[in-house]
Amino acid sequence: MKIEQLSLARQLDLVFKELDHELSGLDSGVVFVQIRNNVIGKFGIRHNPITGRDGQMEIEDGGLNDTQRTSFRAMALETLKFKRNWTHGEIAYDFTVRQGMILVDATMESNYNMASLMIRYPRTNTYNKDSGMESTS
Repeated sequence: MKIEQLSLARQLDLVFKELDHELSGLDSGVVFVQIRNNVIGKFGIRHNPITGRDGQMEIEDGGLNDTQRTSFRAMALETLKFKRNWTHGEIAYDFTVRQGMILVDATMESNYNMASLMIRYPRTNTYNKDSGMESTS
C-alpha cells in the first residue's frame, strides 16, 4: 500500500505513533506536519530540550504520560475537521503541560502555487475592447 492511498487522518495517526517515544520525554514543543497533495511528507518536533537556570544547562525532566499523549493525538485528529479545500500546507500543534493537563493550539497554514493557477486560469487579454479598459493613446 502506498502512502497516497491512506487518508490524512490515518497518516497523522502514524505520525503520532512514530513520535510517541520522543513525546514521552517532552512536556512542551511544536509537532509539525508538512502536507503536499494531501500526503504528509516531512514531520517532526520543534523543542528546546535543554534549559538554562542559574548558569547551569540541564536537560528537561518529565514528558507527556500515556494519557496526555493519547489526548494529544485525539486533539490533533480532531483538528483535521477544520481543514478546508486546501491540499498543500503545514499544520503545527503547539503543546504544553499545565497543572498536569496537556494544552494544544493548532495552526493551519495553506500553501498555493501561482503556476497551478496559471494552468487552471489561462492567461487572457484582460484589456480587450469589450472590457472598456482599452488604451486611449
